[in-house]
Amino acid sequence: MTPFPPPHQVVLSLGGNVGQVLDTFARSKEMLVNTIGPIIQSSRLYFTEPWGEPDQPHFFNQVILIETGLSPLQVLQACQQIETDFDRKRSVRWGPRTLDIDILFYDHLVLETEELTIPHPRIHERNFILVPLMEIIPDWVHPVYDLSIEELYVQCEDFNEVMIAEEE
Repeated sequence: MTPFPPPHQVVLSLGGNVGQVLDTFARSKEMLVNTIGPIIQSSRLYFTEPWGEPDQPHFFNQVILIETGLSPLQVLQACQQIETDFDRKRSVRWGPRTLDIDILFYDHLVLETEELTIPHPRIHERNFILVPLMEIIPDWVHPVYDLSIEELYVQCEDFNEVMIAEEE
């Protein structure tokens, strides 16, 4: 018996501001389905001010809920491989990127290793994550703070603008 039998719920965020981001998101979601599992829910696409490093183009952001039988580390490895396939460079922290895939939640697991921290340690600080999360899982309770996504949003001190991207 595996330690992580299916299905598990994994919440991922997608972000990018370099290249053809909408095409990158569409293709990366196909790759996520093929490597991690089916997408159960997906937020709309959001256009957001950059966080942490303001002197760069605005980002597109989206969150997705996936079911998987993979372990958290296997999910991380799959996400990093997809980022690499889209020429992700890790030269500037919070800098421009073609694609960023972060694991926000894995069920209600709390995990801290050298490679991976779950839940993502800055969810509660970032509107570009909280706004799309409120769209698909507003009642999800953060396992560390014991607050729902909606409650975290109300308490968030990030005032960067998060706008629904225009449908093409």
